[in-house]
Amino acid sequence: MTSVTEMGVIGLGTIGGNLSKQAVERGIRVVGKKHSSDKPELREKGVELVEEYDAFVDELAQPRVVYMSVPAGDIVDRVLDELMPRLDDGDVVMDGGNSFFRDSIRRAAKLDEHGIHFLDCGTSGGSEGARHGACFMVGGNKEGIEIAEPLLEELSVDGGYVHTGTSGSGHFVKLVHNGIEFGMLQAIGEGAELLEDSDFELELDEVFHNWSNGSVIRGWLVDLMNQQLNEQKFEDVPNYVEDTGEVNWLVQEAVKNETPIPVISQSVMELFKSRGGQNNTYRAIALMRHGFGDHPFGSDEDIAEERRTSQVENRSRKHLEEEVNDGDLL
Repeated sequence: MTSVTEMGVIGLGTIGGNLSKQAVERGIRVVGKKHSSDKPELREKGVELVEEYDAFVDELAQPRVVYMSVPAGDIVDRVLDELMPRLDDGDVVMDGGNSFFRDSIRRAAKLDEHGIHFLDCGTSGGSEGARHGACFMVGGNKEGIEIAEPLLEELSVDGGYVHTGTSGSGHFVKLVHNGIEFGMLQAIGEGAELLEDSDFELELDEVFHNWSNGSVIRGWLVDLMNQQLNEQKFEDVPNYVEDTGEVNWLVQEAVKNETPIPVISQSVMELFKSRGGQNNTYRAIALMRHGFGDHPFGSDEDIAEERRTSQVENRSRKHLEEEVNDGDLL
């Protein structure tokens, strides 16, 4: 296995910057490609910064390992177009962003024609993970993996690196990971809704602190909820959820393959609903309900009361069947 003790980083934002700091602290030389704005906090940590691609490539010894931390989309192709003519056979480029896995397959084939290894490097753990130990899911050919693997193992938490297989598999696994994340976030959010709407005077921060200690659902997301509740008022948080759209791709893939993913799909729909962009849907439903049943527009106190009181017997079907069999309801 090739021993590489340096790496180049393109994209020195939250993830790329923190990963660079971690690498330097672990004895890995880092050359960072910056834009016009300087990064004094990275310089102070020992990251070597250059502004031009020529200088960036010249500062790295072969086989070069370059980690890209840029947004998914055309910018990835633009960076690769800048790099390819300057790199040599056997160099490795890792895309650490949330690129669509089919784009990664295409990019790997293109770079392979130039003798350059392209690894799709799904990266998880957020800013803290990048700073202290990330989670990497990496697809790509064996040759490129052998070169980059020592660096990936060094920068990941114990057990936090896996070679997932051929090109595209790393970003696909990360995509599924993001879908699971959406489902978990939705479940936790709905739990908060239930707690807030209950008849009890519950303190969310106390409940989530409790859940963070020994409960079956304890985990990082519950810990983050606990932490955030201690830092800001829940009622002051805007009721709007933004995202970059990757999980939409997963839902589309599931439809293509006829793979049922109801929880993940619904979590995406709920996210859309948070943006208030579907008001016309509910207007249309109100119109139709008014048409077939003379249901009112807007809220109605009498109907709300009926909704609360119309169910007299609130027992399960199984319970009722047992009573029928016993003759109690005959």
